[in-house]
Amino acid sequence: MTEDPNETPLREPDLPRTMKVRQKALRTGWTTGSCASAAAKAATLLLRGEDLPGYVEIALPSGNRVTFKVEDTVVDATRDRARAVVVKDAGDDPDVTHGAHITADVSWRDGPGLELDGGEGVGVVTRPGLGLELGGPAINPVPRKMITHAVAEAVFEAPLDETPEAADVTDPASGRGVRVVISVPDGEIMARKTTNKRLGILGGISILGTTGIVRPFSTASWRASVEQAVSVMAAQGETTLVLCTGGRTEKGAMKMLPKLPDVCFVEVGDFTGAALRRAVEHGLRQVVFVGMAGKLTKLAAGVLMTHYTRSKVNTELLGEITTGMGGSAELAAEVAQANTARHAYELWEAAGVLGPCGRELCRRVAGVLERFAVEEAGGELAAQVVLVDFTGERMVGMYGRMAR
Repeated sequence: MTEDPNETPLREPDLPRTMKVRQKALRTGWTTGSCASAAAKAATLLLRGEDLPGYVEIALPSGNRVTFKVEDTVVDATRDRARAVVVKDAGDDPDVTHGAHITADVSWRDGPGLELDGGEGVGVVTRPGLGLELGGPAINPVPRKMITHAVAEAVFEAPLDETPEAADVTDPASGRGVRVVISVPDGEIMARKTTNKRLGILGGISILGTTGIVRPFSTASWRASVEQAVSVMAAQGETTLVLCTGGRTEKGAMKMLPKLPDVCFVEVGDFTGAALRRAVEHGLRQVVFVGMAGKLTKLAAGVLMTHYTRSKVNTELLGEITTGMGGSAELAAEVAQANTARHAYELWEAAGVLGPCGRELCRRVAGVLERFAVEEAGGELAAQVVLVDFTGERMVGMYGRMAR
């Protein structure tokens, strides 16, 4: 059977807000941006001579107001400099920055306005494509606005409905502005568990967040990181995007394509549709997709957001491929009833049809990716697809010409 991928309905299910892995609701947490804003406000209040009660209130981008505990404070004798620390609580999200001591050092400036910088443990931007100044701190736009808002409330001694411009954050009595330096002790070590280095963010973590809230096992944050990675890759002038479903497939893909720089390889997870949209937006023309049997089976069925809560592996599709590639009726029936895609893969391998069946699976995926680019993203992409074994390093099926 050589079913036409052009006849496969395309689906990109909505994202779940949380991944339900417990019987009770998962606890939300706070972004590094929220914690930095609270620390900056606390330090600014201390700078103004106020006695801090141990808690500080800030506004989230939604307008809701939340309270943070201030873990530690230091004020110098002249009251020209103050420090405050807020410990990040990521809730039930497996965040590498959970427990980080987000620190703000605030001092008076001779001139007006707010100056924001990064200190120890906050990464420095060294590549374009992030929407941040090269050489500047990796503090994203929404956290910058939140920090400005929080500091302005402390300077003006009143809650604010709107965020003023940084240049307008000036003490009314003295005409002095403030300098805020955000730091994260051990942030450089934490960053080793992120993709920051590949994105050109060196020396520490990023101060992130779009809502101020960390939703457990946040699909939104992963999708945003995938889209950002594609933008950074495009900004380097690279033209071949390599999407990998996980860490093992990424290592395998890098061995297969050793001439491509690291920035071309993006761990896409479940967000193939989002990655393709961003690729088309940047005018990319070629994508290589490297994955194992489970993800490829979902994509071949037309599912472009493949999280387990929103899609299941269609082993009947694998049974159809078995028949089309010359497998016996008995094998096809067994594959169609397989417990998992891995089980089907093992049945193919045992029967000696893994090669042709793997290639056909890749062909179908390539067709789906190219159709999605045209029909949903409004552009054209040439897709090459590689099926790897469960080590992620051995190619067992391929469709299309590999980039070199």
